[in-house]
Amino acid sequence: MDDHLLANAIRFLTVDAVQKANSGHPGMPCGMADVATVLFRNHLKFSAKYPKWPMRDRFILSCGHGSMLLYALFYLTGYEDITIEDIKTFRQLNSPCAGHPEFGLLQGIEVTTGPLGQGIANAVGMALSEKRQNALAPVFSHYTYVFASDGDMMEGISHEALSFAGHYGLNKLIVFYDSNNVTIDGFMDLTCSDDAVSRFKSYGFFVQSIDGHDYDAIDKAIVLAHEAEKPSVIICHTVIAKGAPHLQGSPASHGAPLGEKEIVAMRKALNWPYPPFEIPQEVLKTWRAIGDKYTQDALNFYSLPKYSHKSYVPIADEDMATRKASQLFLEQLIPDRPDIIIGSADLTPSNDTQTKTVEVFSKNNPTGQYIHFGIREHAMAGIMNGIALHGLFKPIGGTFLCFSDYMRPSIRLAALMKLPVIYVLTHDSIGLGEDGPTHQPVEHLSSLSAIPHVCLYRPCDVYETFWCWQKALEDSRRPSLLCLSRQKLPMLSKNRPIDAAYVLEDFGDSCVCIASGSEVQIAKEVAKALKGKVISVPCLELWQDPKTLLGDKTRIVIEAGCRMRWNHLLRSQDHFFGVEDFGLSAPCQDVYKAFGLTVDQILSSLKH
Repeated sequence: MDDHLLANAIRFLTVDAVQKANSGHPGMPCGMADVATVLFRNHLKFSAKYPKWPMRDRFILSCGHGSMLLYALFYLTGYEDITIEDIKTFRQLNSPCAGHPEFGLLQGIEVTTGPLGQGIANAVGMALSEKRQNALAPVFSHYTYVFASDGDMMEGISHEALSFAGHYGLNKLIVFYDSNNVTIDGFMDLTCSDDAVSRFKSYGFFVQSIDGHDYDAIDKAIVLAHEAEKPSVIICHTVIAKGAPHLQGSPASHGAPLGEKEIVAMRKALNWPYPPFEIPQEVLKTWRAIGDKYTQDALNFYSLPKYSHKSYVPIADEDMATRKASQLFLEQLIPDRPDIIIGSADLTPSNDTQTKTVEVFSKNNPTGQYIHFGIREHAMAGIMNGIALHGLFKPIGGTFLCFSDYMRPSIRLAALMKLPVIYVLTHDSIGLGEDGPTHQPVEHLSSLSAIPHVCLYRPCDVYETFWCWQKALEDSRRPSLLCLSRQKLPMLSKNRPIDAAYVLEDFGDSCVCIASGSEVQIAKEVAKALKGKVISVPCLELWQDPKTLLGDKTRIVIEAGCRMRWNHLLRSQDHFFGVEDFGLSAPCQDVYKAFGLTVDQILSSLKH
């Protein structure tokens, strides 16, 4: 069957769904329908009947605003969890065909996309996973394909991620760059004049530039990309809203319905005499055969090893920074867990994420577990999401807590997708001292806690650190953030039954002093002086029933950060001692004193 007919089925499902919803982005799916047709018909290894087949090629739509391209392909190829009625409810309440693709709503969706550039980083994570798994077990091999737009390429995360992919030689990554010269505000020359070919070559990519509507050129480009020893980018020069006689090539077709008159004219121009949402049987039959091509291969399921969780006990008996305690945990964990991929954004000696025995991942050693992500925090977090989504490895990545600002969009998407990624965020407070306010996190604990479906851990000593690591590894439904100190902390929780929140010391019932991390030692001394209880809270999000533990006594919360994440526990008669301004450059104890966070200062303030 003619590829044009197959591609036009994508186009008309798209424009009809967007028109019915009176909302959406018809331009990109119509522009990339020809590339998608060739890829799915001739090259993509997948099974519509077994969408989670581990050996499948991964297909990521980084430009998630073009979600109807995915939904049309899923329906046409015969995925069982999508119907034509679902297509008709595009962008409506509880529809699996959401405005942007959401991981978990339909089995064919590999990743939640929409924030531009993220899908590129996720695809790099998937390609990295493939390279390592293939090195461990050569029977495991697949390609990672990603559709990306001009907007994806303008976002900075694309530079970080593609530079990473080129450096590590991820040759099974193939990026289709939908270069249609259009963004929301207008044509590309309004804001961008990049030399795309030179840019991608500088990353170490194999670069091709083709007419994105020439079926033979598309097919040949994919074949050459398969033969390349580098990651590939195929620059597809396309016409946005291809086929719409009056709106194709126009920014007006990017993010709005084409309109009834234009769709009628489009049907006439493309010789598509069928009513909305109707696909002729021969076209549908051909598409369904494409979706069924690898069903038998998928039935020959390749079994992958499973790893169970063990309990680990601290072997050190001394005061130490919780970042160091974290490294002690990893020293025990890593040899047991070849499924873990761990790394740091160029802060390896500061994050203490590298252990003595872990091998470093490189072009020449793709079985290594330790990744040097470089100074690419945002890409690191996006790549970690891709590793988690790929499904074979558990990602752990480290940086300073303050630099989680660079990672926040990816952390948010990890939470939205409920991915069990783990972030090691060291230098967790003003306690890092001399590096000063640019490096001292103040609002970050509260800001990260505000993201739904995350667990933020802040242990007070080596024993709580081990407890936090165990909980993070056991959690399969959300990201975990381990916020760890640079400075040494005393052992406080040894021989105590640790929980998300628990009574660390009971000196009386005059008050309760509440803290996490490095401030627990201060809370203990304040509680002792006031004859109250001290409650350590290594994970506020897991604290199920605060009222039972806190009672009606005066509550005193101490944290070297903003108040926001504790507001739900504080009443008008309670007290908060924290930091509501940027930090200072000075030795640790001097900074604490400058913000009134010493035992004597807190006790003096409470008397007044």
